[in-house]
Amino acid sequence: MKNAALIGLKEADCNKIAEKLNILLANYSVFYQNTRGSHWNIKGDQFFTLHPKFEELYNSLVLKIDEIAERILTLGSTPAHNYSDYLKVATIKESKEVSDGNKSVEIILNSFKVVIDLQRELLDITDEAGDEGTNSQMSDYITEQEKEVWMYNSYLGK
Repeated sequence: MKNAALIGLKEADCNKIAEKLNILLANYSVFYQNTRGSHWNIKGDQFFTLHPKFEELYNSLVLKIDEIAERILTLGSTPAHNYSDYLKVATIKESKEVSDGNKSVEIILNSFKVVIDLQRELLDITDEAGDEGTNSQMSDYITEQEKEVWMYNSYLGK
């Protein structure tokens, strides 16, 4: 028996959700690598503040990447794993501006906007499908990330 039937969902719904989760996975992966780049390359008087903050963020992102991939597998699909595939579908683009603190924070805020929007779309899809597992996961991510947005925005004085 397929995973969808075993967890009480329709296979078509699982496929639709997994497809959207793969897009989210791609965006998280680019977000993660951009944040690693900022962590490694940050310079200037903001170094001691942002270097550990970026590490905290990329550690959180890598956990979410794993959880999203595992959710895709739970739904009976295969998570994408190649950056070449990620770059084709991700809205978040690779960042080349990784040494300026304020610019890096702006890129992080824009990345949060993308993943939060995708997660809200997933809330609608999963609610309609009765997929409480994915719905709960997305809701938890949004709650955490809205606070992060507030903090990073406050850092910029906004």
